[in-house]
Amino acid sequence: MQTRKIFILLLATLFLSEFSNSQTFFTQPLAHTFSIVARDTVTGEMGVAVQSHWFSVGSVVSWGEAGVGVVATQSFVNPSFGIKGLELLKKGLTPQEAVDKLIAEDNAGDVRQLAILDSKGRAAAWTGNKCIPEAGHIVGDNFSVQANLMLNDKIWPAMAKAYKETNAPLAERMLASLIAAQDAGGDIRGKQSAAILVVKGTSTGKIWEDRVIDLRVEDNEEPLKEIERILKVYRAYEHMNAGDLAVEKNDMKKAMEEYNTAQKMFPDNEEMQFWTAVTLANNGRLEDALPIFKSVFTKNNNWKILTPRLIKVGQLTVDEKELNKILEQ
Repeated sequence: MQTRKIFILLLATLFLSEFSNSQTFFTQPLAHTFSIVARDTVTGEMGVAVQSHWFSVGSVVSWGEAGVGVVATQSFVNPSFGIKGLELLKKGLTPQEAVDKLIAEDNAGDVRQLAILDSKGRAAAWTGNKCIPEAGHIVGDNFSVQANLMLNDKIWPAMAKAYKETNAPLAERMLASLIAAQDAGGDIRGKQSAAILVVKGTSTGKIWEDRVIDLRVEDNEEPLKEIERILKVYRAYEHMNAGDLAVEKNDMKKAMEEYNTAQKMFPDNEEMQFWTAVTLANNGRLEDALPIFKSVFTKNNNWKILTPRLIKVGQLTVDEKELNKILEQ
């Protein structure tokens, strides 16, 4: 027994000494996972999508900056690759040059997996020879897929195929790639978290506008199903926002088209129904608004309590008689 303990200790010492000159990867997130970096050739948008059997994978794997590029850093993650990778792109390096430089300067490169894509659609990837099998990547036209610690070696080819064959906006297209990976076997350990990040192809200088989509599922038994659901919610609220913009321009026809589209996507959403009713009332269509108010108030009386408060801040522009008619619903 004592001999076996000594042997194990010697093995551990030798293994640790190999990485003694680097930031020890044991202290870093173990985001073994599958991911995709991609660029939409029509909009120029760039994105990262990822799933893993690791908590909050999106907070360490996904990096992006409008007009610059996107980065996925995974396996035994070196989070600095995200920031440094984007900085190297801004200095004029190609994705391949950036990947080569980051790996060359990292003494634990053998356990890293990294993908970088720039605003021109050029992509490069690295899979260290000590990433846990099955592991690999495929770099294609305006995308790269990469995976490690997979059940089998079919995962990243399935991802590439699904991405190339899906005709949809970038976020949905990347999601299709992730779903294909899971269907092919996925992470050998299972699943826990997922994330989708999309940034604009050209920077506006306004960070809050340049980050188009930033969705995360941190801990869920079915992370891909959940992120698919919230992506649909995001799309529905895009229509709500478009409706609000149409109201600002006094285009009620357009506004109602957008609101109706949103509600068809989520017919039980009280928030969408309530603000649609408010918009109708504010534009002289009280009779059309009343049934909607009634439906919302029936589900949740707090909306009725909220309604008079909108008068005070100019969000509901009806007179006292009309307000009472609303509250009678």
